[in-house]
Amino acid sequence: MEAQLQQLKEEVLQKIEASASVKELNDVRVAYLGKKGPITDLLKGMGKLPAEERPKMGALVNVVREEVTTVLEARMTLLQEQAINEQLEKESIDVTLPGRPIKTGNHHPLTRVVEEIEDLFISMGYEIAEGPEVEKDYYNFEALNLPKGHPARDMQDSFYISEDILLRTHTSPVQARTMEAKEGQPIKIICPGKVYRRDNDDATHSHQFTQIEGLVIGENIRMSDLKGTLSIFAKKMFGDDREIRLRPSFFPFTEPSVEMDISCFKCGGDGCNVCKKTGWIEILGAGMVHPNVLEMAGYDSKKLSGFAFGMGPERIAMLKYGVEDIRHFYTNDVRFLSQFHRTEV
Repeated sequence: MEAQLQQLKEEVLQKIEASASVKELNDVRVAYLGKKGPITDLLKGMGKLPAEERPKMGALVNVVREEVTTVLEARMTLLQEQAINEQLEKESIDVTLPGRPIKTGNHHPLTRVVEEIEDLFISMGYEIAEGPEVEKDYYNFEALNLPKGHPARDMQDSFYISEDILLRTHTSPVQARTMEAKEGQPIKIICPGKVYRRDNDDATHSHQFTQIEGLVIGENIRMSDLKGTLSIFAKKMFGDDREIRLRPSFFPFTEPSVEMDISCFKCGGDGCNVCKKTGWIEILGAGMVHPNVLEMAGYDSKKLSGFAFGMGPERIAMLKYGVEDIRHFYTNDVRFLSQFHRTEV
């Protein structure tokens, strides 16, 4: 029986060494060390031996079993490492290959213009104020020196929801609400947002568009402060060599009121198709806050003054990017939007 055990040991060690994969090695383990394996059979056959030989043979079988198990585990570790290395080699990534480009979205041109204007005025100490797009007639008109029946209301064809509720026609109601909330305190805000008017949509008009208005109220606020602010804005948006001019105009909520033009950025003032041969391009409206507006909001118009301005980001975007039809901003045509892909980080 001892010779048989030695022969079995040599046989299983040879098969362990010859195993080329984890599966083959597992098959050897089951065949020789499993419940029906020859080594287990030897242990089961110990009862047939004389009593004096059982301890010696039992010890020999256990020694052989431990030796086989140790060699098998070592071989198993080696084969597992080889299998992992082979898998890594097959599934390796060539990091020298160029990466596949990932298509990403981009800011809408209107969003870019609005954010550029916001960044400029925030750097000048302004805060951003927002308000509801569904507005009360009082804040949209009456608090801005436009009482019921005022002829200037005809300038803003409105979407009325009820007699006293409408879609705001400008962002000026945000100014009225802010003045009311500040209770006579100084203000320095811009008010961006969507507004709505009953215009017939064409290349330069839309029933929905974007507006940014500004309001400054404090002591000794003068027209020169307004002009300086607008000059900085024009140079930032259209170039350092831009000049501005202010023309008298009329708005019910400002007095005096002005229209601001900038020198044409295409021809430098010589006259071209962009400026309609005038050398100037109309950009926005502005003026000193009307005393009636200040008084209705609880401000003492004899101690405090202010200026206000309003602009359309669509018009600015059309001028900056050479867009000829305002409707392009709202149709979500990828062919149009892809022209404004931002390449810088």
